[in-house]
Amino acid sequence: MNATAPALQDSLPISLDDVTAAAAAIAGQVIRTPCLRSETLSQMTGADVWLKFENLQFTAAYKERGALNRLLSLSAEERQRGVIAASAGNHAQGLAYHARRLGIPATIVMPRFTPIVKVQQTEGHQANVVLFGEKFDDASAHALELAAKKGLVYVHPFDDPKVMAGQGTVGLEMLEDVPDLDTLVVPIGGGGLISGMATVAKAQARDISVVGVQAELYPSMYAAMRGQTATCDGDTLAEGIAVRQPGRLTQQVVRALVDDIVLVGERDLERAVSLLLGIEKTVVEGAGAAGLAALLAHPRRFKGQRVGLVLCGGNIDTRLLANVLLRDLARHGRLARLRIRLKDRAGQLFEVARIFDQQQVNILEVYHQRVFTNLPAKGLIAEIECETRDRDHLDRLMEALRGASYDVRMIEAD
Repeated sequence: MNATAPALQDSLPISLDDVTAAAAAIAGQVIRTPCLRSETLSQMTGADVWLKFENLQFTAAYKERGALNRLLSLSAEERQRGVIAASAGNHAQGLAYHARRLGIPATIVMPRFTPIVKVQQTEGHQANVVLFGEKFDDASAHALELAAKKGLVYVHPFDDPKVMAGQGTVGLEMLEDVPDLDTLVVPIGGGGLISGMATVAKAQARDISVVGVQAELYPSMYAAMRGQTATCDGDTLAEGIAVRQPGRLTQQVVRALVDDIVLVGERDLERAVSLLLGIEKTVVEGAGAAGLAALLAHPRRFKGQRVGLVLCGGNIDTRLLANVLLRDLARHGRLARLRIRLKDRAGQLFEVARIFDQQQVNILEVYHQRVFTNLPAKGLIAEIECETRDRDHLDRLMEALRGASYDVRMIEAD
């Protein structure tokens, strides 16, 4: 996967002219989001990190751009018939929001396990929401059936030149704001965003590397570019890019213009979501954090480069976000659950609590267990959830407990 000669680029589904036309068409109807440098993330990763805050769009995702560009291309007769789309959430909201603004009826088919926040927000834009299937591909097939049956215009979330060109306006803005970026790191689901951004990047006078990112559980484009068959399954935090089959048109662009695709695991995705909230004070969903996850998972690949990351969406369920944050605290020793073996005699729990106090460790929860244990009848287990400053602080607490002759072990976070 490398940059290609201009002649080959001319044969691709979209061109720089298409992207600039899309930018003119949607101007004033979507937010021109900031692209800002992150000093702390730059220090952490060894790259010069610039963040494009597409999570600040009205529907909290870049998908508005492509959806609006496609809607603006409809004829009067097509607008009257209405549109239909399949989406895991962000395309749904972008299409529904702008369809309502333009007076176009919209039906959205969403997988049954789409986060409830995305379903509610899509319904809030007065779209007719149909929940169907387990994954995006199931919803897409059903949407095509409904389109044929009801005469609706199907608006593909990524495999459509107008949609791809609209998404490319993200790259246009980034390079206008930070023209000396070396590398664009772009999440890939179906490939619409990276197709548009790569079209812009590779039309520049200088060499700009374009690197795609996919979740390890859904490496569909990664495999397609290598002539492999991928197994795409599992519950990924990045459900917005959990696409089993990338687009036909987007594959053409990715094959011609994208330099590399890297994969990231769930732990790196969780860490990236947590870092963006803790450091940048910005909420992103798993797909929106994929770019930063790539820098965490592949630091050598990006070290020393001026890297542009797209925070492509911020629609994450609040309960899921809380889980991600707590799990990250546990992995880094800020939260812990300790299992301590005690003798069944007065004052044991008090003595343990005294050690916690001496070490200035905050106790959050205490679980006393006498029955469901394989210890002798006079033995018991205390499980204590606690909050520490860092891993070293936690280690000092455990050393103090063992120094007082307590059998203690940490229940590890997955």
